[in-house]
Amino acid sequence: MVTKDEARKYLSDVAPEQCFWVNNGPILKNLDELANTLPDLSEDAFYHHVNDEKNDFSNWVRDVIGDQALANDLISSKDKYSALRKIRNRMNSLRKKAG
Repeated sequence: MVTKDEARKYLSDVAPEQCFWVNNGPILKNLDELANTLPDLSEDAFYHHVNDEKNDFSNWVRDVIGDQALANDLISSKDKYSALRKIRNRMNSLRKKAG
């Protein structure tokens, strides 16, 4: 179970040097920006980050944001709409917890 402080941390901006650089796209500093970027992300850009060898979004969420539960959920996302659904669901849960 996530604490209020953890929820707030997961929803906050990361340090500038820990931002996610989307291939041919924006630089992301939090989950909200990731969720807002995914719908407009080209399939090529998505598959640059998520393919059979890697899942950069899952890795960033785990290693930088620190949300192991969301990172684990994202591992199984093979398209941007699945990833987006999981991110939005998690953010809704985190916002309720954060107050």
